[in-house]
Amino acid sequence: MNVSAFRILRPLPLLLLPACVWLAGCTKSSQAKSPPPPPPSEVSVLTVASESVPRTTELPGRISLVREAQVRARASGILLKRRFVEGSNVKEGQVLFDIDPAPLQAALASAKATLARAEAGLKETKAKAARYEELVKINAVSRQTYDTATAALGQNEADLLASKAAVQTAELNLGYTEVTAPISGRIGRALVTEGGLVSASEATQLAVIRQLDPVYFDFTQASAEILRLKRAIEEGSISESPETANVTLLLEDGSTYPHAGRLLFHDMAVDPSTGMFLLRAEVPNPKNLLMAGMFARGQFVEGITENAVTIPQRTIARGPAGAASVLVVNDQNKVEARSIHIDRTVGSKVIVASGLKVGERIIVEGSQKAPPGAMVVPVPFGAPAPAEKSPASPKSNP
Repeated sequence: MNVSAFRILRPLPLLLLPACVWLAGCTKSSQAKSPPPPPPSEVSVLTVASESVPRTTELPGRISLVREAQVRARASGILLKRRFVEGSNVKEGQVLFDIDPAPLQAALASAKATLARAEAGLKETKAKAARYEELVKINAVSRQTYDTATAALGQNEADLLASKAAVQTAELNLGYTEVTAPISGRIGRALVTEGGLVSASEATQLAVIRQLDPVYFDFTQASAEILRLKRAIEEGSISESPETANVTLLLEDGSTYPHAGRLLFHDMAVDPSTGMFLLRAEVPNPKNLLMAGMFARGQFVEGITENAVTIPQRTIARGPAGAASVLVVNDQNKVEARSIHIDRTVGSKVIVASGLKVGERIIVEGSQKAPPGAMVVPVPFGAPAPAEKSPASPKSNP
């Protein structure tokens, strides 16, 4: 190699050095500009707990009357007067109608006259039988004559009893001319007006009285539900409640009836066509708000579910097929999606049948920034937020 060629190649390292320094600077600049990984998100969590929850059932039914009486005529005659206001409340024994008593007063007088005649005839035959009893002892009269007098005495005694019964019947019929209320309650319109002819033989209906306080609430329940409940009580998952006999009514307008009812009984026979059996509750009705035939829904406590796992409804997510799931924070503060099975809804909570255990933590707030697999910072739900620090005031230079 000649000297001129060496002089040409010698400066090459000096020319490459700036390029290498520039490439190293680019690499360091790119590394410095890459963002750091985001910190774990803060989420509100709730620790799953158990509690005793009343098992409430809601069933439809209708209002029925405790008593309904048809006021009917028990005496025949012309209706003279109506003594009540249609649609008002009446008391048991209150006079409602007057039927013309004249024919029955005459019948009573005739029965009393017959009674007086029977008493006079009995007095005569009794005296005759007493005389013949003494005479037959001394053979003053024949035995046949004495027997005839004794038979006449017995016949007159029977006639007297019949006459007394006739007088009593006539007095009863005369008393029926004042038609009284058989029960206390609300009376409807009069079905016969003054001047109308009523008949005891046909039992002419005059009015209807309905007792409105209290009333019955009749509803039905499936026999399979009763079997399920009895099995749960036997297994111990549900215990009997002292409030089992209380029934709360939800009226047609959605309001809650203020007076609680009392469960009276349930039938022991199941309707084979529907698989249902009847239950009946007695409900106070002091303001006559409930009417016969009115539809309502009855709520009553069947029992108490012990150690029920409950969580708020707001923590539940629904999948496309309606499957329920929650987000669980494990011991490593990592989010897991957990499928659960819900037993039933109780107010703003649900009872979890399976999928969760007591003590596990579920996300209540912040689920949008905590997908499954993410690390999070769990904060107890409902805890006060940390106070923000005020920026430090700049110090003045001395």
